[in-house]
Amino acid sequence: MTVMLAPLLMIASGSVHAVVNAIVKGGKDKMASRAMTDGSAAIILLPALLLVPLPHGAWTWLAATALVHALYLYALIRAYQVSDFSSAYPVLRGTAPLVTAGVTLGLLGDHVSTMSIAGIALIGISMFVLAIGRHLSRAGFGWAVLTGFTIAAYTVIDAAGVRAAPTPFSYIAWMFVTMGLVIVGLFAILTRGTLFASMRQQWRPGAIAGALSILTYGLALYALSIGPTAPLAALRETGMVTALVIAVVFLKERVTVGRGLAVLGILAGAGLILRG
Repeated sequence: MTVMLAPLLMIASGSVHAVVNAIVKGGKDKMASRAMTDGSAAIILLPALLLVPLPHGAWTWLAATALVHALYLYALIRAYQVSDFSSAYPVLRGTAPLVTAGVTLGLLGDHVSTMSIAGIALIGISMFVLAIGRHLSRAGFGWAVLTGFTIAAYTVIDAAGVRAAPTPFSYIAWMFVTMGLVIVGLFAILTRGTLFASMRQQWRPGAIAGALSILTYGLALYALSIGPTAPLAALRETGMVTALVIAVVFLKERVTVGRGLAVLGILAGAGLILRG
């Protein structure tokens, strides 16, 4: 059961992440919706800073992840502004596990089984299959790929940071509070303060998304503290299965052959990782 804990936590994280993305996607002002999400998460966890130890040994990682997350969110919003969500999302989420695997296995020397590597590749490729037949401009593709690279970067950084901190909960609490301050501050500067009016209009779904974001990424960080980075990062993309369920059941979208095959590929890839 201990061996399976990290994979199960990451699969649960992926499912909750799909719900958070659906909420952010539904916001009229994507930047305000994202800022409300991160700001709410910071406020919720602010009292927790009194209960966890200072993240000695992880300050550098916290600073690095705040900067990369800021770039990630800006690139993500730009991708959604110049392209359709359903076109950009599979590309950025498909890029992330492949780049993460390349960095951790190729550069950092992590070791995983051949079966796990095959599973990571299958999940990444299956994500790209979801984008087939959908229009994606050159600018949209560029922002989506950049977003994927930033996801890989903060995944590697946070895996190192959560392991370097005194406890995983110390890193998790400090990361969310730091992130909230950085993101809300940055977006306020970019919008010259007009962000706050839009945030007030979207506070209720933003607060819900903020609480769920603590759950989804908190689960992911704890999983990364006890398991290998590359296969766990790929398992988080199983959240696309949950996203498909949301699309079919609640948004009344139809399941195309391509989407069905992609989901089967993701599930098969997850199976290979779990067996590996």
